[in-house]
Amino acid sequence: MKYQFGKIVVISLGGSIVYPKDIDLLFLKNFKKLIEGEIRKGRKFVVVIGGGHLARIFQQAAEHMGSVTDEDKDWIGIHATRLNAQLLRTVFKKIADPIVFDQRKKITKLTHSVTIASGWRPGWSTDFVAAAIAKDLKVGEYLEVGKPDHVYDKDPSIYRDAKPFETISWKDYRHLIPREWIPGSHSPVDPIAAKLSSNAGIRSIVLDGRDLKNFQNLLGGRNFKGTIIQ
Repeated sequence: MKYQFGKIVVISLGGSIVYPKDIDLLFLKNFKKLIEGEIRKGRKFVVVIGGGHLARIFQQAAEHMGSVTDEDKDWIGIHATRLNAQLLRTVFKKIADPIVFDQRKKITKLTHSVTIASGWRPGWSTDFVAAAIAKDLKVGEYLEVGKPDHVYDKDPSIYRDAKPFETISWKDYRHLIPREWIPGSHSPVDPIAAKLSSNAGIRSIVLDGRDLKNFQNLLGGRNFKGTIIQ
């Protein structure tokens, strides 16, 4: 399976890839090298970063201390994404916009090779942020670069006979996931992002972010492993 991109690539980068238990410095080094190689081909990137383990540490601590609303959890997660975003901005400092894209319409034109985005507001996941940026910049797709290597017909961590999809419609995909957004949920593309993407006619491509060779194949228009949701 192959896919052809335009000049702008929007990536929703799972926080658990950058910050699984500790910050993955080797991943960051190789990811930077990959992106810089693509920039030399004339591309620009928007990278939306999730909260990862950092968000879960603080959310769990808050829950341990007492009752916590979903909005409270969202705000904790948002600030975790902002810290991760500042790390990424620093990693790409020479070529990155110095402003972190932390609210909708804050950046309407890409003036740098790399733009880093964080979470925006409660109820809006970083999946949604990536979908909204793709819509606003008139980009036809965004990448879900996280732990799932595909969309499956059922949870592969529970069911050994789970079958991966190469392509799936948004209608069918939305039947596989919860109807509502829950902070910290682990759908490849969460419900609110799926709804926006479906309504806007935007594709999402799900692939394992830990396999940078496969990621490079995708960006290069070569055969890759993953799922296209459209």
